[in-house]
Amino acid sequence: MSLPENTTVLVVGAGPAGLTAALSLAHHGCHDFVIVDAVVEGLRASRVVTIHSATVEALASIDAVDGLVSQAIRGKGFRITSRSSQIFEAKFDSLKKHSAHPYALYIPQNKLQSLGVQVQRPHRVVGMKQNENDSRDGQVIRARYIIGADGARSIIRTIACMGFSDPEGPNAAENALVQMVSADVTFEPEPVDPFTLEGYLSGTVFSGNFFFFAPFGNSFNAELTGDGKPTTKSIFRVGCAVPGKNGEPPCSTKRIRPLTFNPRPVKVDQLVWSTRHRSHSAIADRIFTRFGAAIFLVGDAAHIHSPAGGQGMNLGMRDAIFFTEAITKHIQASAENPDGDDAILQEIADARHARALETIGFTKTLSNLASLTYDPYAWWMPFSGAWVRDLVLRILGGFDCVQSKVAWGLSGLGRR
Repeated sequence: MSLPENTTVLVVGAGPAGLTAALSLAHHGCHDFVIVDAVVEGLRASRVVTIHSATVEALASIDAVDGLVSQAIRGKGFRITSRSSQIFEAKFDSLKKHSAHPYALYIPQNKLQSLGVQVQRPHRVVGMKQNENDSRDGQVIRARYIIGADGARSIIRTIACMGFSDPEGPNAAENALVQMVSADVTFEPEPVDPFTLEGYLSGTVFSGNFFFFAPFGNSFNAELTGDGKPTTKSIFRVGCAVPGKNGEPPCSTKRIRPLTFNPRPVKVDQLVWSTRHRSHSAIADRIFTRFGAAIFLVGDAAHIHSPAGGQGMNLGMRDAIFFTEAITKHIQASAENPDGDDAILQEIADARHARALETIGFTKTLSNLASLTYDPYAWWMPFSGAWVRDLVLRILGGFDCVQSKVAWGLSGLGRR
C-alpha cells in the first residue's frame, strides 16, 4: 500500500501501544496521521493480554473501552499459593473507592486491532532524514511528529541515537527468573477446583521459581486457535521461569509437574500458543527528542522489564495516550504561535520517563520476591528467604488494608 507524501503524525508500529496512540489522536481531533507496521497482516491467532485498572481508565478517557469491556473476561483478583496451601489472596473489588473500573481485563490482543484503526502494511522504517538534501531509497513520508512504537529493537530509537540500558547500570544483577516460558494450553482431564475459577490469576511459588496459571474458559477459543486446531475445551494460560543452569527454554512443553489444584500429573492435551523470552530491564535515556521532527518512544521501544505483574503493555498504552494528548495540544499551540517551544512535550516526556523508572523498580521487586529459594541460610539458622516471604504474606494477608494495597500496586492506579 502506497504511503501519502505528508502527514502530521507518523506512528511506527501497530502493537497495543501504537494502536492506542492512533485511537487517542483521533479522539483528540487529530485525524492527519498514518500508522505503519512491518508485518504483512495483523495477528490472527492471538495471545491474551491483561489490561489493568489504570489502563482501562485511560482507555475510557478516549472513549475506547466499552467494546473491550463487553468482550473481555473481568479479572477479579489473584492468589499466591505454595504446593500445599494458599498463602495470599487479593481481590480487585477493593479498588472501587479509587476507580470506576475496579478490575483487570483479560482479552485477546487481536481484539485491539478491531477498533477501527487502518494500518498501512507492510512498511518498515529504514532511515530518517532531516532535510530535502538527504537522499534515501524507498518510499518517503514527511511528518512533524513521529511516535516510535516499534518494539524493544526499535529502529526509531536507534536512528535517533537514544540510548537504551538498565537504569541500575551495566553491572546490574541478573534475576534468576530471566528466562521465561508462557503458553496457552488445554488439559486432559480438565482440572476442576476453586483455583480454576475464571477471572482469577493464581501463582504457585516454589524454590527459586514461580508458576502462574490463569483460566480463560471457552471465552476466546475462536480467537486463540485462529491459526491452529479448533477446540471446545477450556484454555488456560500457564508459565514459569527456566533457570539459566538448565539451558535455553524448550520450544514447547508436553507435560508439567503436579500443580496445587491437582494432586496428579496434568497432561497438556493441546498446545495452543507458546513463547519463550529473556526478561531484563532497560529504559531509553530519553523518550522525546528532536530529529527535525519531534520523536517520541512508547511501549517496548521506550522501556522493557520483567513481565511480573503484567505492567509492560499497560504502561506503553498509557504512554501513548498521554503523549498524543500533549501532541495535539502542541499542534494547536504551534498554530497559534509558530515560534513556540517544546515545553509541553518535554514536560510529559519527563513525567512518563519517571513513571517508567517506577514501574521497572516495582517489577524488579516482584521478580526478586518470586525468585527466593527455600535453601536455609546456614545449618544454625534453618530459615530461608522464601520461608520468611511466605510467613509474612500469610500473616499480612489477613488484613484487608494489605490486600487492598497489593491490588492497588498491581492496578497501576498509583503510577498512571
